[in-house]
Amino acid sequence: MSIFKEGITVHALNNLSPNTMVEHLGIEFTAIGTDFIEAKMPVDHRTHQPLGLLHGGASVVLAETLGSVAATCCVDMSKQYCVGLEINANHIKSARTGFVTGVAKPIHIGGRTQVWEIKIHNEKAELVCISRITMAVMDKK
Repeated sequence: MSIFKEGITVHALNNLSPNTMVEHLGIEFTAIGTDFIEAKMPVDHRTHQPLGLLHGGASVVLAETLGSVAATCCVDMSKQYCVGLEINANHIKSARTGFVTGVAKPIHIGGRTQVWEIKIHNEKAELVCISRITMAVMDKK
């Protein structure tokens, strides 16, 4: 049984991206499982730092995108929304080209907070970055 609300599709998630940083960086949602959401991001001029390596901030954008979207997909969006409280990232390995893929999985899904772990790998399945985001679950007024 999925932790996500019914009707969540990769297509629907990608339709959230126009005119956002997600679109600008080329982030694309690629899979939804029963307990994970996956997206890929190009390692190119949009995501490089001046030395030609994947910018750590771009990795954090991918991680926050995945964690925020995953958290939101777990709540009744007509009544609640999720916002980030804290994010951290450990950059393990550099990347220069190709794509990186991030996978968000829950550590805690509560009524007021959620904690998600996001692992980002390169095309050789090597860990590039590991991140954790804490989300606040807010009631709509």
